[in-house]
Amino acid sequence: MPFQFDLIKKDTATSARLGSMTTAHGAVQTPAFMPVGTQGTVKSMLPEEIRNCGAEIILSNTYHLYLRPGHETIQNLGGLHTFMNWPGPILTDSGGFQVFSLGALRKITPDGVMFRSHIDGSRHFLTPQKAIEIQEALGSDIMMCLDECTPYPATIAETEKSLNLTAAWAQLCKNSKKKSEQALFGIIQGGSYLDLRRQSLEKTVPLDFDGYALGGVSVGEPKEIMYKITDAIAPLLPADKPRYLMGVGTPEDIVFGVSCGIDMFDCVIPTRCARHGLLFTNSENVVIKNARWREDNNPIDENCDCYTCKNYSRAYLRHLYVAGEILAMVLNTIHNIHYYMRLMRDIRQAISDNGFTKFKEDFLNKKMTL
Repeated sequence: MPFQFDLIKKDTATSARLGSMTTAHGAVQTPAFMPVGTQGTVKSMLPEEIRNCGAEIILSNTYHLYLRPGHETIQNLGGLHTFMNWPGPILTDSGGFQVFSLGALRKITPDGVMFRSHIDGSRHFLTPQKAIEIQEALGSDIMMCLDECTPYPATIAETEKSLNLTAAWAQLCKNSKKKSEQALFGIIQGGSYLDLRRQSLEKTVPLDFDGYALGGVSVGEPKEIMYKITDAIAPLLPADKPRYLMGVGTPEDIVFGVSCGIDMFDCVIPTRCARHGLLFTNSENVVIKNARWREDNNPIDENCDCYTCKNYSRAYLRHLYVAGEILAMVLNTIHNIHYYMRLMRDIRQAISDNGFTKFKEDFLNKKMTL
């Protein structure tokens, strides 16, 4: 089944959009948040639990799966969906951000990136063509072009050189794509410079990708810069294609991004925070290790219907966390993923009801007054 995006409704007061993506492994309602399953697993979650929380699509990573267990191994075992027992859509990140984060262990050339594995130090050369080959072997529903993730801060000259390299790689990725059922998204770079972001957009959009992502955000820049870029560039992306803000973010970031016209988000925040004992609610977030919960028999959130909140108290969750029990990570992650999925459902309902502006104001005001 070919990839398709349908724009269902646009908010009258903001750029928020309601849409639907059709993939070979099912439909995804947008705006959508993708739990991060970097190495073929959302940490501490069974696939059935992810689905029960309401997730329709997850993200996995080309770099990590290429190094271990290897894309050819996964292909021989039936592809990533079968390998990890996830029947729904999967988006694979190209590995550009992971290579970027290796720092001294990598060298960027016009043809690709030479890097040393963080696992065993072995040398590898990742080209745009190789990134597509790996993702096609994995069988993901949405593939990402290989890009150079521009660091922050960077000079105008450095940023322009980087975005030109990303644009050249985008063309090579497009030329290398063989499987029509897999979508391919282009990535807009340009750092913190709006004119360079527009330049990147002008180079990338004519290649007619299935969707477009804003990359190079959440790389250490102040949040107001990320907001400025999103607000200025997202509405310029093609209206008939999905728009993806990579690596974002907090609940507040997501609500803001939706108001700018973003359709897709991913971030490790809900799972990482769960493992460190920070639990999200629409009122005060809960730091579960705090002694104040020692004898609290209430759920994390009385308004939450996740498995954790229906069955366990704050006192018990605190006990598990303080005792270092694995179950603490499982139950905390179920709650945080469910919270994010409920947030996305509420956002979609607000857009459908022509009430997104009030939803955004109420949500952000509540968070600011806590």
